[in-house]
Amino acid sequence: MPIAHVWPEGISEDGEQATASAAVERPGEPVWRLWFRAPSRLRRALTPSADPFLLGVLFRAMATGTPLRVHGSVSPSLLDGLVEFQRAWSCWRPGTYRVVGIEADEEREEPPAEGDEVLMPFSGGVDSAFTAWRCRRGDAELRRPRLAAGLMIHGFDIPLEDAAGFAGAARGSGAMLSSLGMELVPLATNFREQPGDWEDAHGTALAACLTLLKGRFRSALVASSYPYSALILPYGSNPVTDPLLSSDSFRIRHDGADVAKVEKVKAIAPWPEARRNLRVCWEGAAHDRNCGRCQKCVWTLLVFRMIGAGLPGCFDRDIGDGEIARFRYLDEGACASMRRLVARAKADGVSASWLSALERSIRRHRLRTAFRRSPAYPLVARVIRLIR
Repeated sequence: MPIAHVWPEGISEDGEQATASAAVERPGEPVWRLWFRAPSRLRRALTPSADPFLLGVLFRAMATGTPLRVHGSVSPSLLDGLVEFQRAWSCWRPGTYRVVGIEADEEREEPPAEGDEVLMPFSGGVDSAFTAWRCRRGDAELRRPRLAAGLMIHGFDIPLEDAAGFAGAARGSGAMLSSLGMELVPLATNFREQPGDWEDAHGTALAACLTLLKGRFRSALVASSYPYSALILPYGSNPVTDPLLSSDSFRIRHDGADVAKVEKVKAIAPWPEARRNLRVCWEGAAHDRNCGRCQKCVWTLLVFRMIGAGLPGCFDRDIGDGEIARFRYLDEGACASMRRLVARAKADGVSASWLSALERSIRRHRLRTAFRRSPAYPLVARVIRLIR
């Protein structure tokens, strides 16, 4: 059976940056290089282990059913966890992913970092802001890890070619973290050049970037996207499989799934730096600010309004009832999140014109969806195209 080979190339330094890379040889494809780039001040934090590269190419191997050979040192504890990780995903999506064999030239467990610092991915959104806020300012009776830094990754939601957008977003995230006594750690990677479903693979992408820095950090917290009460599986980052991306020298834990997103917004609403710099938008043209009109922006605006926190400074302007009523949903998931918001607002005794407008938008979405599913829709759509 053809095998994909991963050849770690070590770490190079060029001025202010340190780059860790590996050549990836897949059957029938040109050689491709996966790289991670960090400021040179973090050079000693970058692990010589091939663990990040194995995590970086795993989903592509599972999708093609191609076994992997890593020509470097890999943590045996990570290899053990990846067996169960692959079994989970092959059960969730049996037509898409398969369990593949993984071999390494050397299996060696690195010693954990000397300190007790904990790292987390930090995008500047509600979920990561809540995890940072709770760990640094949360309830004293809870055991809190020593969360020291937030990792902001260029090449995920912000394309690599948009350097200015990432710099602007990083300034906002840096202000939030600095107010909590945390450091912002910037990192860039070309992980997304690989084909594949980002919603499935982003958990391994996060794990690869976090694991790269295990020379300094002992463990990592990954902020939840969905609560235990409304868990969505499969989804790339989740409390079931995130811990399976760990090794004995670098533990990855899922955080915040005990709290619904509305409650997360309520928790961070008093945090001035979050109100000014929260970044929830991924659809807008400018990657360093909120467009104020996409589904995530509108949802966040309305939650702040619902809890009586007003318009936060991270939005340039508010949204009116007419715009809310005409809002168009990209999919059922987006509409479902607004339905849950309506239910929560009513349960809290909220009675306002924006709530009625939101209900109208949901009804319009239901009518459009029903019409699209009707036998007449293809003919009507064709006529409309001809008229235009």
